[in-house]
Amino acid sequence: MSASQHLDLIDKLVLNALQDDFPIHPRPWLVLAERLAKEKNLALTETQLLERVNSLKRRGYIRRLGAIFNSKPLGFCSTLCAAQVPAELFEPTTKFINDRDEVTHNYERDHEINVWFTFCHNSRKQLESFLAQLRAIKGLDRVIDLPAQKVYKIKAIFTLPVY
Repeated sequence: MSASQHLDLIDKLVLNALQDDFPIHPRPWLVLAERLAKEKNLALTETQLLERVNSLKRRGYIRRLGAIFNSKPLGFCSTLCAAQVPAELFEPTTKFINDRDEVTHNYERDHEINVWFTFCHNSRKQLESFLAQLRAIKGLDRVIDLPAQKVYKIKAIFTLPVY
């Protein structure tokens, strides 16, 4: 059973709404609740919406909410990393990766190089230290650092089907 099958329609609508155009407002949850009511005919109060978001976070569907910024002009380095993680190491390795605040995205791919994630920090030395720790995991054969040469997009939205 896929993770999306554990989400009800309201969860999916909320997750879709959180991914784009998050309101910069003193009461963003109220603005989002009003937007969901208007655009999706979903009647949630500000409190109900926040409770739903907290539930999604507790259940592991939301790792964190935060802005995406252009890291390079701010003095940060960002890189895409890929790793070949054997099945028996998958759970502890992805937990090790996901426990780092510097990891902004983490994806499993159906390929021998099966774990892809982005890492952003204000110190290249910290990035290299993290990759060294990852490479030191016994049984992990390949960890690849793929720093961007050119930025093509900074927005990734994963729309959940709501049918």
